[in-house]
Amino acid sequence: MTFVRVERPRASVALVTLDRPERMNAMAFDVMVPLREALEEVGRTNDVRVVVLTGAGRAFCAGADLVDAGFPPNIDGLALPSIARRSMQLLEDVVTTVRGMPQPVIAAVNGPAIGGGFCLALAADIRLASTAAYFRAAGINNGLTASELGLSWLLPRAIGSSRAAEVLLTGRDVSAEEASSYGLVSRVVDGEELLAECYGLADRIAAFSHVGVQLTKQTLRSGQETGFAAHMEHEGLAQLYVRLLTKNFEEAITARRQDRAAVFTD
Repeated sequence: MTFVRVERPRASVALVTLDRPERMNAMAFDVMVPLREALEEVGRTNDVRVVVLTGAGRAFCAGADLVDAGFPPNIDGLALPSIARRSMQLLEDVVTTVRGMPQPVIAAVNGPAIGGGFCLALAADIRLASTAAYFRAAGINNGLTASELGLSWLLPRAIGSSRAAEVLLTGRDVSAEEASSYGLVSRVVDGEELLAECYGLADRIAAFSHVGVQLTKQTLRSGQETGFAAHMEHEGLAQLYVRLLTKNFEEAITARRQDRAAVFTD
């Protein structure tokens, strides 16, 4: 069973949908590996001029899969540190694949974008949100770092350093309307109108020069990306360090189930 759908709602537009709504499109490996592969294939499809990325059901992407994240492929014979690093690399590859696609990517944020899902939305070139959408940097709530998959690099560039610090350090929800006021999303629309708005925007972009659009995306990115790879490597190591060497994450999940405040002892 595949949890990623690729459709062509317009001649020049590809719609890529995370399709595990019962788990809020969480970032299990059996979702993220097909997502990266689908994006790579779409990126090689020359008559696709614009990509729209969204989630099925009520969520865009809920971040870490707390039910069953599964295992990354090709880990036979590896020790835990290597498996952990490969796991993080696979998720990082999804973010860098979105950013590196030749086509502009529009994130249709139809609902919650949490943790890694927040990062996935930020990786897109343009974000439109439904009124039901919200954004949360969940790592800090789980006793980890709030920065993952490039989040602490991408978010300040989207909304400014002070607002980004406040969002990352408090772990609070940022509503669609607030995200719009920050410039995190281009516009907020009713949920049933979200894809139509994205398609209208995609049609306008697709009408311009193919190479002109692609080079515009590339130059926009090149102005931001100095040091990005090294920065994300540092983030990934920091996240793994806290996750593997403390019980903070387990405490966060237990406390949530027991309806009490988490106590992080590191």
